[in-house]
Amino acid sequence: MPSNKVINIVLNESAVIEELSKLVERLANDAIKRDDVFKVGLSGGSLANFLSKGLPNITTEWSKWKLFFCDERVVPLDSTDSTFGVYKNSLIGAVPLSEDQFIKINPQLPAEEAARDYIQKMAVHFPPDELPRFHLLLLGMGPDGHTCSLFPGHRLLEETSVWVAPITDSPKPPPSRVTLTFPVVNNAEVCAFAVSGQGKAEMVKRILKDKEQLPAARVYPTKGQVIWILDQPAASLL
Repeated sequence: MPSNKVINIVLNESAVIEELSKLVERLANDAIKRDDVFKVGLSGGSLANFLSKGLPNITTEWSKWKLFFCDERVVPLDSTDSTFGVYKNSLIGAVPLSEDQFIKINPQLPAEEAARDYIQKMAVHFPPDELPRFHLLLLGMGPDGHTCSLFPGHRLLEETSVWVAPITDSPKPPPSRVTLTFPVVNNAEVCAFAVSGQGKAEMVKRILKDKEQLPAARVYPTKGQVIWILDQPAASLL
């Protein structure tokens, strides 16, 4: 296994999108060749923007993809706050993915029930009686260092018993969400962050150079790799 952590610094945001797209293409095609399926977890925010620009340019067997959510807001699927809604509007139609390839939460349930329901939906796609192992989790890094809906100082950082946990007091609105927990995140084959812009430089430094124990710094797959794709402005303080 290559080094557990890879930091790839490229010129600018366009290069981040290109590098991220190449990574997704390679991992998808490797997974499909080996397992006849590609299981990927998506995040929202700038990552959704990067993927909507980059993924239409890759070559892959789209019908073999299964798309999950690293976290999701408990809001109607057509809400502008819905991460699925963002991908539905930006990806379906741009690439040959169908809505039923996305494993979605039930937003009509309260967060606690939505989390349990999502575990049952996920379980169909992974071997029984073991932690889910994603081929790839595409993660975001918030301005406070959060990833998924795992926020600094929150009790969910220590969650070890469930795959998907509810959160009803998110410090960032909307407050009601479900999120993958660290045992699942750190069981992935590859976790990838794609970060662009000078505005992220201080947090990138705190995580990668100062090694502060912020949530995004705790992404460290036990049998896999974490890959950081940074543009030069985001990496400027390293």
